[in-house]
Amino acid sequence: MRRILFMSFLLLCLGASASGQTIKGLIISGETGEAITGAVVRVSSTSYHAVSGLDGSFMIKNMPKGHYEITISMIGYATETRRISTDSTTLPVIELKTDRKELAGVVVTGTHEKNGDASARNMEKNADHVMNIVSARAIQLSPDLTVANVIQRVSGVTVERNNTGDGQYALLRGMDKRYNYTLVNGVKIPSPDNKNRFVPLDIFPAELLDRLEVYKSLTPDMEGDGIGGAINMVMKDAPDKLQISGNLATGANSLFFNRPFYSYDKSRIASKSPFEELGAAYPAKPRDFNAGLLDMKQSSGFKPNIFGGLSVGDRFLHDKLGVLVAGTYQNSYRGANSTYFSFTTATSDASNLPVITSRDDRTFSEQQERAGVHAKLDYRFNDRHKLQFYSAWLDFRNYQVRDERSINLSVGYDPANNSYNVGYDRRFRYTHQNIFTNTLKGDHRFFNSRFSIDWSAVYSKATNEVPDNSQVHLASTVRNGVENPKSVVVLGGAERRWEHNADEDKAGYLNFHYNLGSARTPVILSAGGLYRDKQRTNFFNEYQFRPYDETKPAGSQTNLIEGKDWNKYSEIKFMVFNPSGSTGDPLNYDAAEKIAAGYLEGKVNVGKLEAVGGVRVEHTDQGYHLDHATDGLKNDGNQVYTDVLPSLNLKYKLNAMTNLRSSYYEAINRPSFFEIVPYRIVNEDLTEAGNPDLKHTVAHNADLRYELFPKPSEQFMAGVFYKKIENPIEFGMVLQGQGSFYMPTNFGNATNYGLELDYTKFIYNFGVKLNYTYTNSSITTDKLFYYNTTDADGTQHVELKNVNQARRLAGQAAHVGNFSLLYKSVKNGIDGQLSLGYTGDRLYAVSRYLDNDIWQSGFVQVDASVEKKFARHYVVFAKATNLLNTPIKDYVKKVNAANDATPGYETFRNGTVTRKDYYGQTIMLGFRFKF
Repeated sequence: MRRILFMSFLLLCLGASASGQTIKGLIISGETGEAITGAVVRVSSTSYHAVSGLDGSFMIKNMPKGHYEITISMIGYATETRRISTDSTTLPVIELKTDRKELAGVVVTGTHEKNGDASARNMEKNADHVMNIVSARAIQLSPDLTVANVIQRVSGVTVERNNTGDGQYALLRGMDKRYNYTLVNGVKIPSPDNKNRFVPLDIFPAELLDRLEVYKSLTPDMEGDGIGGAINMVMKDAPDKLQISGNLATGANSLFFNRPFYSYDKSRIASKSPFEELGAAYPAKPRDFNAGLLDMKQSSGFKPNIFGGLSVGDRFLHDKLGVLVAGTYQNSYRGANSTYFSFTTATSDASNLPVITSRDDRTFSEQQERAGVHAKLDYRFNDRHKLQFYSAWLDFRNYQVRDERSINLSVGYDPANNSYNVGYDRRFRYTHQNIFTNTLKGDHRFFNSRFSIDWSAVYSKATNEVPDNSQVHLASTVRNGVENPKSVVVLGGAERRWEHNADEDKAGYLNFHYNLGSARTPVILSAGGLYRDKQRTNFFNEYQFRPYDETKPAGSQTNLIEGKDWNKYSEIKFMVFNPSGSTGDPLNYDAAEKIAAGYLEGKVNVGKLEAVGGVRVEHTDQGYHLDHATDGLKNDGNQVYTDVLPSLNLKYKLNAMTNLRSSYYEAINRPSFFEIVPYRIVNEDLTEAGNPDLKHTVAHNADLRYELFPKPSEQFMAGVFYKKIENPIEFGMVLQGQGSFYMPTNFGNATNYGLELDYTKFIYNFGVKLNYTYTNSSITTDKLFYYNTTDADGTQHVELKNVNQARRLAGQAAHVGNFSLLYKSVKNGIDGQLSLGYTGDRLYAVSRYLDNDIWQSGFVQVDASVEKKFARHYVVFAKATNLLNTPIKDYVKKVNAANDATPGYETFRNGTVTRKDYYGQTIMLGFRFKF
């Protein structure tokens, strides 16, 4: 298919040059230099005409040799007339000026949208630091619906996906999601995540954005905890005149064409546990829990997704007041079909090979609801003083049913007689995340704009709740291929858990700027800082249940069998094993973080050289308090430290189209609250623990990038980066006293380096966008290793020891690439895009055992979108994602012949597959309007 497209494109280009005399030219904006797409070019006194393409160029073929007069017209621009010759050997550049008309003292100015690729390229070229920008128009044309899926097409970015295959968290330059931060309109927002400070990007609908900015180097005026970089979502602004736009779409996921969608009665969810409702002293009883929540419903066939949005904006009070209000709603049905293999490490022969212990077949069914509302107001007192207010409310609700059937391959497994033990696990989980943010900002200029002040006052709150998270566990046996009735697991029949957390931020920003240079050599000095008070609360409450029917004869009261004692899950009789719930857990805590920062920054232009540098100082006071004191643990903890973070960004303009950039900056990463709380989670053969003594990470970052912008919408960028990381935070085995704990800790130093390439090219109706990133890293951490040893008396046995292993950073893929083929016909009102993304093998999860890390296999995802414009105001569009339904595979880079008899066992690249997920294709059809 790719070969056919390439040959067609080549023949089109060849045909254009072989058809006689041709008039060619390039049309750009006189004010911004951006390419103008859709301008109509007519040859006077003839019927010859053309429309400018994606790159602003036009071509009129089959013309007799000679000189001609052409007129160029475009809505919002003054019409231009030019003389042009077919003999011209250089491409003439025609500038269109914004149309201005004065009527009785009123100036009417034609406007042209500034949210396209040309604007994005212009901002990248003029930026103070290394960055990439995705424009609003590119977002609109892409197949993506959330910010997490949009950002995966940026060079140097990979995404961590959720249970349904959608992007959720961004990893910048191979650095784990913990190493970057997220901004909305330049202001940091808190995270609703229950353990960490990073923000899930799938909560943000893409249509609310004016552009997406990815910062890859920092300046002193930016917060310093971005070792990987920072993500800034610039939301839509108030227009210059009344504008109303909206969209409505529907579609479906193909996964549910072949299997049912599972759900449950949402009204049965209890928002609070008995502990919260009735107090800690109340002994909970089975009747306090809604049994109806445990009954699974199923529906087959078409499950329609619904997407809609509306935006209204205008200016009032003689254009002093700008108002924009926008809202969006998405309701989609997603899921996955998964096969998961649990494994352990062989110990008896000290081979350290993976031994599969069970096979789990899982189906995920999720209803996802996203809603977002944002309002933006600005008031211009005059050209020197302006106030802005921004408020956004983002809401994400996810209703999940996970249904699982597990075959035990280590106990009672007899493949010769087709006999084995079976487990059934069903989970009903509702997750509700919410972000509410408000920013009041002022901009003030004095002394002919030589001196300026800007300030911001911010209040944000992020919440997360998982109420009534319920699981039921059943067991059965298969003997000679016949399965016996299911029964409820006696010692762990069910759990119901309540969790909620909140991050509340109050922050203030103040910046001063003074230009003491001249127009030819500006020298800008800046100083300022911020203060943020973050308060976090975390609640955890779990109840455990065991089957018990007091009406049955003694000795059988806990043996509850399907078809005999119950038919639906709601009919299972339970006793509450821990009537007060587990509340004395370290996961119930309050925490606070107070950050005070200040900076000094200088920016100077000398000829072709621009330098931005300075120093930032950040003081951190971070601590926690356990709500329930626990013996043997550190119930209160506090960390106080100060960092001095220098940075320097250099840009040398080789010419008007070419930059050479270099940068150096220091950055930090603070531990999350969860990591420094002394929790203990006991697993099968290890104990996972928090680390109150965890240190923060410091990194030295360097960049070098070559940038070429041959035309307003085109680019070629090649860059390299290097990071030296001190005290990186990774999970590993740590010996403490007589115990060994799997916990976050600081493992010496790490390095991370790579290469990035970006290329964008337009030729009339066609465009190509591609990028490639190579990343490599090294870190040394502790691992467990089984080995044979011989005692003094000659007795041989196996022992376990700690060893060091050098590996790459968690979550990192060596190779990442994106390719998009674009097509645009202004004449026919058609835009199309075919996108291909490749993510190479990446380290998915770090094992506690030597050479048993889990890798996610490389995969290709193909997406497409197309739209057709009607009557200037209406657009019909279609989007399709995951067209190849590429499975995602996890594997260990070892093979054990002992696993060959495992049902469904699969090898991959001389490794053992531990998980395989299918997500299905998603298709969407809809329309947009704009007035």
